[in-house]
Amino acid sequence: MVLVLMFFLGAVDIVAAAESIRLFTSGSLKQVLASRPNKPFILVLWSLDCQYCPTELKMLSELEKNHPGLNVILIATDTVDDMPQLADRAANYGTAKFEQWVFAEDMPERLRQEIDGRWYGEVPRTYFYDQKHQRTVKMGLINKSLVEEWLARNAVDTANGKQNGKY
Repeated sequence: MVLVLMFFLGAVDIVAAAESIRLFTSGSLKQVLASRPNKPFILVLWSLDCQYCPTELKMLSELEKNHPGLNVILIATDTVDDMPQLADRAANYGTAKFEQWVFAEDMPERLRQEIDGRWYGEVPRTYFYDQKHQRTVKMGLINKSLVEEWLARNAVDTANGKQNGKY
């Protein structure tokens, strides 16, 4: 009986997490940018099928524990049908606290083009946005020192989660 209850509660958590995943459609990138005026953030494109994505997502989750100013947005290139599995992975990777989106259009090529005309779908792909929303792209797996250097360059106060002198 206890096992059944634990399973049920775990399933409820996954469903709730899946409901918090936003649908990424045409115009969603503009929403992401508009909701962060003058704020640096990291946008990560990932997929359930990506071999390297778990390593990167787990690293970002660990970094966020020591750097509460780390603002990460995850966009899964999977489909809306995959939302329960995406939520489960987010819970396993410790990334459920990050803002999450999933591709939600029949033609993912249009969404890829909107994000970056030079991107053809390979993941992980990470965009580092500064406070002016100028971005730097990194293809493939990123490492902890790269993110920490970016945090320092963008004057993110890791003690209280704010950008130094900008809020």
